[in-house]
Amino acid sequence: MPSVQWWIHLYRYPIIKKIARRVVLSKGADIPFNVNVGKNVEFPHNALGTVIHPFTSIEDKVKIYQNVTIGRGDIWKEYDPSNNLSFLIKEGAILCAGSKVIASKGRIVVGKNTIIAANAVLLQSTGENEIWGGIPAKKLKDR
Repeated sequence: MPSVQWWIHLYRYPIIKKIARRVVLSKGADIPFNVNVGKNVEFPHNALGTVIHPFTSIEDKVKIYQNVTIGRGDIWKEYDPSNNLSFLIKEGAILCAGSKVIASKGRIVVGKNTIIAANAVLLQSTGENEIWGGIPAKKLKDR
C-alpha cells in the first residue's frame, strides 16, 4: 500500500482527492485538503496520529513523525477568522514524535532546518537551524 505522503500528493487531483483523503484518515492521520505540502515531505511511520491545522504550509524536505499536532490552543472558544491563525513549517524542519505546535492567533513559523524535539510543545516561532525542546519548548541550542 502506498505511503501517506503519496496519497496526500493526490489531493491536487479533483477526481480522486476525496478517495485520497479517506485513505489518509484510515491510516490515522488528519491532514485536510488545504494543507500545502511541498516536495519530498516525509511522514515516517505513515503519520500515525498526526493532526495538522487546515491553515498550514509545509515546505520541501520536512519530516513529520507520528503523533505530531499542529493546531489551535484555544479550541474551547468559537473560531475567530480575524485571529489570522496559520502555521509555516520551513524547508528541512523536523518535527519529532509527539511534538506539538500550538497557537491561538497569528502565525507560527518553524524555521528552516529546525528540530522540534519529541513531545515538545512549541508556542512561538523559531529561527533557522535551531533545536527546541521541553514543555513549553525553549531553544536548546543551534544545529
